[in-house]
Amino acid sequence: MPNLPILDLRRLDAGPGERTAFLADLRRAVRDVGFYYVTGHGVPDDILTNAYQQANAFFWLKQADKDAIAMANSPHFRGYTRTGGELTRGRQDWREQLDIGTERDALPLTADSPAWARLPGPNQWPASLPSLRPALLAWQEAATGVAVRLLRAFALALGQPADALDPIFAERPGQHVKIIRYPARGRGEDRQGVGPHKDGGLLTLLHQPDLGGLEVETDAGWIAAPPLPGAFVVNSGELLELATDGYIRATTHRVVSPVGDHDRLSIAFFLGARLDARVPLLPLAPELKAEARGLSADPLNPLFRDIGANYLKGRLRSHPDVAQRHYADLLATTS
Repeated sequence: MPNLPILDLRRLDAGPGERTAFLADLRRAVRDVGFYYVTGHGVPDDILTNAYQQANAFFWLKQADKDAIAMANSPHFRGYTRTGGELTRGRQDWREQLDIGTERDALPLTADSPAWARLPGPNQWPASLPSLRPALLAWQEAATGVAVRLLRAFALALGQPADALDPIFAERPGQHVKIIRYPARGRGEDRQGVGPHKDGGLLTLLHQPDLGGLEVETDAGWIAAPPLPGAFVVNSGELLELATDGYIRATTHRVVSPVGDHDRLSIAFFLGARLDARVPLLPLAPELKAEARGLSADPLNPLFRDIGANYLKGRLRSHPDVAQRHYADLLATTS
């Protein structure tokens, strides 16, 4: 049995008493651990099955086909990253991945445009696998629905109107899908699949079908978050920590690469907010405010209420090749 809470989303619609109990369980989960499993989410099995089939097909493409849509081509941080091409706290992550965001046109830029205005834009898709695009966009749409339901449940659990956070995401949510392959490693090799970090958005939904490797940092040390059939692993991002003065915890986590003959494949969805918005501070009731921990103090990862700035700093740090190619002017002014 997993060490993390398991929450059945169907309880939200199971009558007033069960709804109240569910919101209490959710409130404890987001404050005490920051990670939990969600079942009863309603995402059809065929959407996930198709997404995994297409993801597996993508990673088996010729290397040249994957490199043709390398993230370094994109100022929007969309596209393929080779194993070892992303950094967490300066160390290489041993995974290859494809990053897909909301399908949007690039913004027109002027001399007065904020730096984050370069982030919106089109995705890169492999020409040799046209079936990948509809599969991942179907997962993106389904995951967005679950994430929005959860976000509104968070607000209710904290004594707020359900739509308390809608102004920063409802019209133009940040949608970010990653398909990820963690190659199996030999004993004695570096097993940093992805290093310890916090997610920068509102919340994350992760599906992991078979192999474990996800670990969550708790007050008692690192604990495993193994796959649970039919469930998503959900965690809160930095924007919710900012909105609640630390009541909702953005929890540090990592992935340890598998050892042996089998690679680990996972699909993640990150719900973010509008890049032109600022994170509000929710007016928590006194008893909840007294339980808020305040914001994380990490000089390597400062938190900004300006959402575009908060997102951009994480992208620049994680993908130095994109930063050098498309944001060299920013690096020059901050060095």
